[in-house]
Amino acid sequence: MSVAGLRKAAHETVAGFPREFWWLWTSTLVNRLGAFVATFMALYLTLDRGYSASYAGLVAALHGLGGVVSSLGAGVMTDRLGRRPTMLIAQLSTAVSVAVLGFMVHPAAIAGVAFVVGMASNASRPAVQAMMADIVRPEDRVRAFSLNYWAVNLGFAVSSAGAGFIAEYSYLAGFLCEAALTLLCAVVVFLKVPESRPEQAPRVAGVRPPDDVRLSTVLRDGRYMGVVGLSFLVALIFQQGYVGLPVAMGADGLSASDFGTAIAVNGVLIVVLQIPVTRFIQHRDPRRLLIISSLLAGYGFGLTAFAGSVGVYALTVCVWTLAEIVNAPTQTGIVVQLSPSHGRGRYQGMYTMSWSVAALIAPLMSGFVIDHYGAAWLWGTCAVLGTVTAAGYWLLMRSLELPGSVKSAQAAPVAPAAPAPQTSLAAPAVTVEHGAPPVDHEAPPAERAVAAGGTGPSL
Repeated sequence: MSVAGLRKAAHETVAGFPREFWWLWTSTLVNRLGAFVATFMALYLTLDRGYSASYAGLVAALHGLGGVVSSLGAGVMTDRLGRRPTMLIAQLSTAVSVAVLGFMVHPAAIAGVAFVVGMASNASRPAVQAMMADIVRPEDRVRAFSLNYWAVNLGFAVSSAGAGFIAEYSYLAGFLCEAALTLLCAVVVFLKVPESRPEQAPRVAGVRPPDDVRLSTVLRDGRYMGVVGLSFLVALIFQQGYVGLPVAMGADGLSASDFGTAIAVNGVLIVVLQIPVTRFIQHRDPRRLLIISSLLAGYGFGLTAFAGSVGVYALTVCVWTLAEIVNAPTQTGIVVQLSPSHGRGRYQGMYTMSWSVAALIAPLMSGFVIDHYGAAWLWGTCAVLGTVTAAGYWLLMRSLELPGSVKSAQAAPVAPAAPAPQTSLAAPAVTVEHGAPPVDHEAPPAERAVAAGGTGPSL
């Protein structure tokens, strides 16, 4: 591709987003640049503090449990208090708790504060995803989620390398650096990111507003909970790259540095390929993408059963990383399509919880299967899970009409002048005019203005 072609592709990738999106994207990047605790917690506890591997595993589990607990609570806060207040509370709490964790020495204190850190650090995710859905046009959401996911991985790649050097000097410095960068993230949100929560109907005593969404509403949403269940299965597969893969490579006589080399392929490929792959998939049927990515994930890990060298392990990482690149923004976009605007926080919280629960169960699953049956059975299980997930997506979503699909293009639905608040599972109706982008009629006035073409400057 020529230089002019590359410039055009880059412009098309980042163009069309409102200014608020880029500040939100920047806050995500800053936040992930400070990711120290999750990366080096086990080494900190075993090497610096001298605790056992079992205790380090317990602390990691409590950190994950905190994320599970906060997912639903943060979703409720996102809808009730707003996206911006929830992010600020979560980021300030994370900054304080991470700094405190660096000074803890008693085992019970470390475990307790790690649980709080897990709660606080996970609490902003539903708010970030809900706000992104609020301010970005429906047809641009997959691209937006992909760029955000790219920022997460770019920040994590840089922070992992930097944290290694910081850890050689002082683990405490790593905790304080993460706290400072998280605080900077909160400052960016406070100064540059306005509230985007749609206005709700006024409450009347004794009468429930028609757009009121509760957790029970989400739980009764059968198709959405089906998607959450399938995302849990996908997450179980992907988690094996960080819990099952290092154990299997160690059993093959490979070192920790060998695992680092193989897993580094994941981060490098995401940073290099996320944006061009998104350009390729953004106008394709998301249902097919989810089916294909589920199969790639399952059989990518399944191929690990035949690996015995660093090169072959790295090759299998390439396969399931491609699945991750396709799955992450596509699945998040589906979640938004199935979420009513006034309940996006609760819906996103339930989706986030599926990944948090998978992070808890995956280590138990891999340990049990490897200890009792061997690593080959673990990779075979991943292949089966990928197949089941792909079949589940095909069954669950074959009748679902989404923007960009053939059926919805043929139907060309027109929204009524005053649509009722969306509580069903179908994608929101849109009005499509020749030459004009679709407008999300459930969105607040600011988002409608963006959809009509009033976008801010792009980077």
